[in-house]
Amino acid sequence: MKNNLKISFIAFLLLVSTSGAFSQAKKPTIMVVPSDVWCNTNGYMNEFDNQGTKVKVPDYKRALQENADLLLVISKINEMMTERGFPLKNLESCMKTLTDQSAEDAMLTSKGGASVNESPIDKLKKVAKADIWMQMTWTVNTTGPKKSITFNLQGLDAYTDKQVAGASGTGAPSFTAELPVLLQEAVLAHIDNFNGQLQKHFDDLFANGREIILRIKTWDSWDGDLQKDFGGEELGSQIEKWVSSNTVAGRFSTSDATENMMLFEQVRIPLYDATNKAVDARGWAKGLQKHLKDTYQLDAKLMMKGLGQAQLVIGEK
Repeated sequence: MKNNLKISFIAFLLLVSTSGAFSQAKKPTIMVVPSDVWCNTNGYMNEFDNQGTKVKVPDYKRALQENADLLLVISKINEMMTERGFPLKNLESCMKTLTDQSAEDAMLTSKGGASVNESPIDKLKKVAKADIWMQMTWTVNTTGPKKSITFNLQGLDAYTDKQVAGASGTGAPSFTAELPVLLQEAVLAHIDNFNGQLQKHFDDLFANGREIILRIKTWDSWDGDLQKDFGGEELGSQIEKWVSSNTVAGRFSTSDATENMMLFEQVRIPLYDATNKAVDARGWAKGLQKHLKDTYQLDAKLMMKGLGQAQLVIGEK
């Protein structure tokens, strides 16, 4: 009898300990934004030139200034996510920060013609630094005196743009005309499953690292190349060794490699460093930039596209 009580007590302590650890688990930072479809349908799109190609991107700033319904929807979703313990970045605040920046990054072009240009969305992602972009689309349906709302939620990894969570549905018809109430009634039955998908993805990031892309290029003014011997081995091989040593479980894929460029995809970098500080693609790539300088006395220019794509151009800064 005493042994049974002892076992039960130990099991209880384990359960409490496990529950406490789970409740304290870190959650992904989220920013709620209107979807591209909603912005296009409502006329909130801008066109910009991306290295000669015309690209349309959502005009969040104008949408926030002109559409009161958008503010109500974002506010309600923010409220529901906050109640469930998810930290949030506010789109409107991030847009103001972006606008207040004195100057934007100029397009960089090497003598060999290689260039990097960031879209307005890439720049916003760098300001927001949210783990997940929560895209929202909705339409209001009217049947006689009753209204309902059809919604679609997409959770997108801000570093890879891959969808990691989703939910959609239509709420029950209601006599209320208030958009936030209709939205809450429609989303409520799906939100916890959606959050479960988000948390599962974030747990994977903890275990296996965040996925980024790394590009290595060379300036044509440099008299070396990636196949030149450095320390008894080709520079490209030395870079590959550094990437292997600084990724989670050595997880990455060398998709392409020539004497002038290398492309690393599915590069898994740690989510946090030893001091529990969040690691992003820029901070991680700066480690390689420093390694090249300290070990081989090579200068390299670090350029970013959004949060998840880093490019080092070797030969000069």
